[in-house]
Amino acid sequence: MGQGYRSIVGGLAALGVLVCGGAARADSKVVILSTTTSTQDSGLLDVLVPIFEGKTGLTLKTISVGTGQALALAARGEADVTLAHAPELEKKYVAEGRMLNRRLVMYNDFIIVGPEADPARIKGERRAVAALKRIAETGARFVSRGDKSGTHTLELNLWKQAGLPPAGPWYIESGQGMGATLGLADDRRAYTLADRATLLAFRKRVALEVMVEGDRPLLNVYSVMEVNPANGPRVNAAGGQAFADFMVSPAVQEVIKTFGGDRYGQALFVPIAGKKEEDL
Repeated sequence: MGQGYRSIVGGLAALGVLVCGGAARADSKVVILSTTTSTQDSGLLDVLVPIFEGKTGLTLKTISVGTGQALALAARGEADVTLAHAPELEKKYVAEGRMLNRRLVMYNDFIIVGPEADPARIKGERRAVAALKRIAETGARFVSRGDKSGTHTLELNLWKQAGLPPAGPWYIESGQGMGATLGLADDRRAYTLADRATLLAFRKRVALEVMVEGDRPLLNVYSVMEVNPANGPRVNAAGGQAFADFMVSPAVQEVIKTFGGDRYGQALFVPIAGKKEEDL
C-alpha cells in the first residue's frame, strides 16, 4: 500500500513540475515519462532512471498511473514518452498519430492469484476465462484495479470472453495501482489479476498464491512510445526519443534480463527489443 501511495505522490509531484514548467519544457533538460504502476512497483525504474540520467545529463520525472491514464496524458502533450502494456490501446494511439515509433521492450506474464483456501477451486486451471467463470458462479471475492490500466483492460477483455459482465457484492474495484490492489486482495481473501513482476516484488507482503498461469492471453508485453510533438507545445520530443532509445539499447536490455534475479530468485522481465509480437 505504501509503495503504491508513493507512486501516486510521485506522479502528482511530477505533474506539478510539468505544469510549472510550462512551454519552456520543450527544450529543457527535463523528460516526463508516463508509465504504468507495475514498472514503478517492481523497482525496475529505481534502477534504470539513475543510469539514464547519468548517461544523458537529463532529468527524468515519472508519472506512475494506469496505462490508460498514462497514454491519455501523453496524448494531451503532458508527457514526452510512455512505457505501457496495453497493446491494442497503444496501437490505436499510434494509428491516430498521437504516439510515434512503438517499440517492444520486455514482457512477463499475468497470473490470477488468490487465497490458499481457493473457494472457487480454480488452482491449476490452465484457461483464464474458465477460471473467471468459476469465480463468478461461486460468488468468490475478486478485486479489480478498476483504473483503466493495462491490467484492468485485459481483465475486462477476459470477462467479456467469459460472457459474464462482472457485477455484484463479490466484485470489488480498488481504483489503485497493482501493489495496492494486491494488498487489498490479500486483506479480503480475494482473487485478482496481477502481473508476475509486481507479485514477486510484493511476495513478502501478501500471502496470495498463484492459481492460473501460462495461458496465451496472459502474456504481458511492454512497449515504449515517443509522444508526437504535435500533441502540444510542451512536448520534449528529443528527450522522449532519448529515453525510448535508451530502453531498447543493448546495455539496458542486459540490465532487464537479470533484474530481480538476485532478490526474487528469477528475473522479473524478459527483454525483447527488436522483436515483433508474432515472434513471442
